[in-house]
Amino acid sequence: MNREVSIGNRKIGDGHPAYIIGEIGINHNGDIDVAKKLMEVAKNAGADAVKFQKRTPELCVPEHQRSQMRDTPWGYITYLDYRYKVEFDEDAYTEIDRYAKEIGIDWFASSWDIPSLEFIERFNPPAHKLPSALLTDLELLRAYRATGKPLIVSTGMSTLNEIKAALEIIGEENLILCHTTSSYPCPPEELNLRMIQTLRDMTNTCPIGYSGHEVGLVPSAVAVALGACLVERHITLDRAMWGSDQSASVEPQGLASLVKYIRVTERSLGDGVKRVYDSELSSLSKLRRFSQ
Repeated sequence: MNREVSIGNRKIGDGHPAYIIGEIGINHNGDIDVAKKLMEVAKNAGADAVKFQKRTPELCVPEHQRSQMRDTPWGYITYLDYRYKVEFDEDAYTEIDRYAKEIGIDWFASSWDIPSLEFIERFNPPAHKLPSALLTDLELLRAYRATGKPLIVSTGMSTLNEIKAALEIIGEENLILCHTTSSYPCPPEELNLRMIQTLRDMTNTCPIGYSGHEVGLVPSAVAVALGACLVERHITLDRAMWGSDQSASVEPQGLASLVKYIRVTERSLGDGVKRVYDSELSSLSKLRRFSQ
């Protein structure tokens, strides 16, 4: 059965180019100008989409963490106050939506709670992304599915049984399941890229993607060679910027290189049919030797 999902005007799955997402997340540090620069970076690199994260802090920050103090660019403030500082409001997302249309790139978000999902839905994004941390939030899974939009679901921090339980709630229709290891940055020995095939084997119709948190570019291209039809990587203007995700993010030149590596990988895979190419004929005529 064909594994295929459409996001916007792009088909994702077997036989289609990998859909590449620049995960802005909260690497904008609450600055809309930084967010727009990162959108430009993704567009100029050849990525298909950018993704943000949306939270309602009073719902998503555990009680015992709210009053913890933290050094931030806004001073020494509570963790709850910090979470509010990096959340964009309706005006900011209106500008993100306008600018995405202007430069021609898809955008959507990972919503961490139902009010955030309802907020993002007002902008009619082409898809939604469920973060790994919320794979076991069955109420939120049902709310995601009720939107009727294509879903991208990451599987970091999850057992196979937890993944199967989530699939029982959301089904496989209009779903892209992403292999992920949720450490930032992730050491190579924990990337476990063969999970791409494992997830493919345990589903019937889902295209399988890869959301990477490694340092470097090679594993993400290898993921495509192993069957990933979608690749998501965190992006940043500078890995030295303040923020917990910056060190596992890809800088502008790195993103451009990654897109190039992925496209070269796709062209290099071929179809597995052995043939003699025209480009080989000159060498064949000069070097081939037969003996009995």
